[in-house]
Amino acid sequence: MIYIIDDDEIMCECIARACGNKERIRKFSNAIEAMQALSDDNAFVPKLIFLDVLLDGPDGFTFLNELVSYTDTAKIPIVIVSSLDFSNKDLTEYGVVGALDKATMTPQEIKSYVDKYCTN
Repeated sequence: MIYIIDDDEIMCECIARACGNKERIRKFSNAIEAMQALSDDNAFVPKLIFLDVLLDGPDGFTFLNELVSYTDTAKIPIVIVSSLDFSNKDLTEYGVVGALDKATMTPQEIKSYVDKYCTN
């Protein structure tokens, strides 16, 4: 399962399409919905999360802090999807395995993360 957390519905759909059909996808428009889904459905921890950091309500950094506070979610690989520049930021302590620039990312880049982290 892959989570996509972005308040831009079109961006969510673009990322979902680029992920392909091999994984179940859940889309969330805010961090609260995603955290609720994680707590309600803890038997299905996602294999990968694509996360926008500029969200309405609690932002992506709040979500990251919440994730790392639980052992079952702390190891989920996170890909930041943002218009902000994260190229010189080390966020590995939050499970961040990469960052994609919304303006320049390609479907192939998204798919490469799916292929790397969603193999059985």
